[in-house]
Amino acid sequence: MVQIVVHDNEHLEKALRRFKKKFEKAGILKDFKKNSYYIKPSAERRMRRAKAAKRVHRFGPK
Repeated sequence: MVQIVVHDNEHLEKALRRFKKKFEKAGILKDFKKNSYYIKPSAERRMRRAKAAKRVHRFGPK
């Protein structure tokens, strides 16, 4: 769970910005979207291979 402490005399916008940054860094939304629907293991492997092939094509082999 992401928590921040709002200090005295701190603007709410600044605290909200810190919260959003921590929230994004924790990867909560990314994890939620990933688990929002089921992907078969074979389809997941196929997507990973395609992504790796695209990366190699774009940047060249390591």
